[in-house]
Order: sequence, then C-alpha cells, then structure tokens
Amino acid sequence: MAMTKDQIKAAYPLPVYNFRVEIDGQTVGFSEVTGLNIAYDTITHIESATAGPGPRIMYMPGKPKVTTLTLKKGVVTGVSVAVLYDWISTVALNRVVKKDLVVRLCDETGTPVISWKVINAFPTQLDAPAFTASANDVAIETMQLTADALIIEQA
Repeated sequence: MAMTKDQIKAAYPLPVYNFRVEIDGQTVGFSEVTGLNIAYDTITHIESATAGPGPRIMYMPGKPKVTTLTLKKGVVTGVSVAVLYDWISTVALNRVVKKDLVVRLCDETGTPVISWKVINAFPTQLDAPAFTASANDVAIETMQLTADALIIEQA
C-alpha cells in the first residue's frame, strides 16, 4: 500500500543541507555546523566490599560538558568581517559579547522542524581560509564557539 504525504513526512529523515543559523536574530548563511551535542562527565563511585568478591562500582552522571561548536562559511564581503571578526574582537578587548544562536533544520518548504538553541555562546577561535594558488575552491572561514548550554526544540 502506498504511503500518504503525511506518512512519508513522519517516517523519513530530513536531509542535512536545508538548515539556517540565526545569531541574535540575524540569519547568517553557513555551509557547515558541527558540535551540537549534549554530554555529561561520568563519576565513578567505588564502595567497599561488604559481601561477595570485590568492591561495588557505580557510575553516575556528573556535570555537563562544555558545548563547543564549529561554524564554517564562505567568505562574503560585508558579512564576514561584520559578523565574525567584530564578534571575536570583543574577546581581545576583554568585552566578551555572549550571544544566543539557533540552528534550524527545515523541511522541503523551508519551514523549521527542529531547532537547536545555543545559549550564551562566545567565539574562541577564528580561522582564515587556506589559500592555494592551484585551486579554485570557495574561501571558507571557520569559527569555534563555546556555549553554556544547548536546548533542542521541535517546531
């Protein structure tokens, strides 16, 4: 039996290429976003042996791990310096500006389906493109961010 359009939308995974990134409400085009993860340290508790062979070992979740994102985009005149360089320069001036980011995965119509909200992010590294005279690739700049938290929401 053939599936309906709604059944297909509910059953099939979304492609990764249809996403957008908003930094403090301003949409900026990136070609790649990595590091959207939630992780915790693991704490090991070892209790003294009371009965049976050896001590009892228990594993418990610990404090959250730091969220580190990597954003890659093509160098665009008027956008690259204004968005990325101006932001990381606040760190050098000791006036760190923390911003919220939202990465939205969209369906085929461009409607957001799932959003990853990155809370209180600040830049820690900005890499210029690799320059090669023998290639005609797009100039890609990379920025790394550290954030307080990550929240995942379904639209």
